[in-house]
Amino acid sequence: MVGKSLSTRRAFLSHSAAASTALSVPAFIPASALGLQGQAPASEKIGIGLIGCGGMGRANLANCAKYPDVVVTAACDPIQERLAATIKAYPDTCKPYKDYRQLLEAKDVDAVIIASVPHWHCLQAVDAAAAGKHIFIQKPMTLYLGESLAVLGAVKRHKVVSQVGTQIHASENYRRVVEYIRSGKLGPISVVRTFNVMNQGKEGVGRDPGTPVPEGVDWDLWIGPAPYRPYNRILVASSYNHCSWMEYSGGWLPGMAPHIIDLPIWALELGYPTHTTCLGGRFVIEDDGDAPDVQEVLWQYPNLTMTWMGMLANSYGFDFHGEPVPRRRLGIYFHGLNGTLYADYGMYKVVPEGDKLPDPSPPEKSIPSSPGHEREWLDGIKGGPAPLCRVEYHTFVDVPIVLGNLSLKLKRTIRFDPQTKQIVGDEEAARLAIPEYRKPWKFPEEYLRYA
Repeated sequence: MVGKSLSTRRAFLSHSAAASTALSVPAFIPASALGLQGQAPASEKIGIGLIGCGGMGRANLANCAKYPDVVVTAACDPIQERLAATIKAYPDTCKPYKDYRQLLEAKDVDAVIIASVPHWHCLQAVDAAAAGKHIFIQKPMTLYLGESLAVLGAVKRHKVVSQVGTQIHASENYRRVVEYIRSGKLGPISVVRTFNVMNQGKEGVGRDPGTPVPEGVDWDLWIGPAPYRPYNRILVASSYNHCSWMEYSGGWLPGMAPHIIDLPIWALELGYPTHTTCLGGRFVIEDDGDAPDVQEVLWQYPNLTMTWMGMLANSYGFDFHGEPVPRRRLGIYFHGLNGTLYADYGMYKVVPEGDKLPDPSPPEKSIPSSPGHEREWLDGIKGGPAPLCRVEYHTFVDVPIVLGNLSLKLKRTIRFDPQTKQIVGDEEAARLAIPEYRKPWKFPEEYLRYA
């Protein structure tokens, strides 16, 4: 059962950490520089609640629960079967909730993992921060520019510790790439190219003939603030399937780009793009979804452009292709004056420009290993180093993505002012950047002022 320490934990944890204002992180920042206070006694446990009991959420929860300073106190999901499976894994301490707002009222919940359907992320993250709960948000963080800024504002306003679930950021390979790029060996880098491709076939994720809402599924609560549509068992099945519906996931750009463009944004400290242009469409796939099967994005930064290529109907992978069979492939290319570095999650290779790169050897290691993506968050809650993928950093990843989808919708370039964090010279784009939630849910517009 939950121990006595839970009754005193809130007072400590609510004052033990604050979100950082530093936005680009080459390594860990000392807690003292961020206003983080103290260290929890070894006996103190962090009470964790899970909002959204799908596969990724349960994996994040398990990665937290394995530590002795964590106790799983709550779980929430509108699908009873998933909720029950989570409760069964932690039967002595975990209480069930169907509505996340009830979970946020629980005094034995200090922090929450938000792994619900992406259209829920903003509202749940803002409400959790307002309730004083530290937040771990699965990617994509949000689906609209207004949502990205609202989450940023809520984290700043309520000084909660945050981490976004881009777990590849914690890998050793990404650290080695960041070190190489920052060594300057490649010379000035003026172009970055990123891609994610797969081949779903013309049938895509398939069609639902009209399955009725199963018993134990609160469909109205699953839909929440998003536009209402009839139940679809394919949509509900998994986070992979969510990516075929724009209203609930934003498609595969938010589905995969958070992992992939994270690397150049981290390595080059890119900040926000000034111009975003996106084109594409649904040209091949015929399933129940509506997400594009081709999507190309061009982002303009000072002295650099970055591109994204997304494809669902062909999986050619350039230098990463390997065996000529359909499968998901991804990669990042850094094109510098002296050479090119290309990388994926697990490897990187340097290709010199002739004799312009006489010493292609890697620099000395300088970025410490991560203790684990979830452990970074837990340590931050207890007054340790700030998580590297906290919301303050991740808005630099999230904003280009949501602007890409906005450009696709409007079929024109979106201009963005990095200083004011506002869309420039396009009233329609600025209006559509703020979502209209289905009643009675309301977009937390008041937090935009704190972003």
